[in-house]
Amino acid sequence: MSQITKRALETSLKNLLLKKPLTKITISDIATDCGINRMTFYYHFKDIYDLIEWICIEETSRAINEKKTYETWQQGFLQTFQMVLENKPFVLNVYHSISREKIEDYFYAITFDLLMGVVEEKAAGLSVTEAEKKFIANFYNFAFVGLLLDWIKKDLREDPQIIIDQVSALISGDISRALDKYHTNRSNQKPRID
Repeated sequence: MSQITKRALETSLKNLLLKKPLTKITISDIATDCGINRMTFYYHFKDIYDLIEWICIEETSRAINEKKTYETWQQGFLQTFQMVLENKPFVLNVYHSISREKIEDYFYAITFDLLMGVVEEKAAGLSVTEAEKKFIANFYNFAFVGLLLDWIKKDLREDPQIIIDQVSALISGDISRALDKYHTNRSNQKPRID
């Protein structure tokens, strides 16, 4: 029942965003549109921004789903762009109503898992530390989220497939090369004799 109510609140917020900006929407508006009382809203979310965060995480998680391998990461990112496009009024309202840092945090958290899955797969059998793997995943995560936010800022005009194709061509094999460099550096270090 909890997920059904959360989904209904999501639908109500998205419906209201077609009519007015986020700054003009209240919890009472959402509750009325949803056909529930305000206390039911507060049972699930502490405020509208908590609902927005839940929506962003849910939508992006569904888009990426199991696309955390080297063979499927492009599809996961493409589906993230498509999810943003399908939710354009919601995303643009959120983008223009709350801080860019908050939106970055939503996307960084979700896409980091996707990239970490790719890095883990490519690091199998290599002598690479967890910190080095996280550094590589973060490096690509910042690039991807930066491109996504720039695309949102420019009103989602460019074809997402073109963006993903360009990213794919640019970084093809780079994750493996980076891991190999860390592995090689570690292997070439001579043990200390005390």
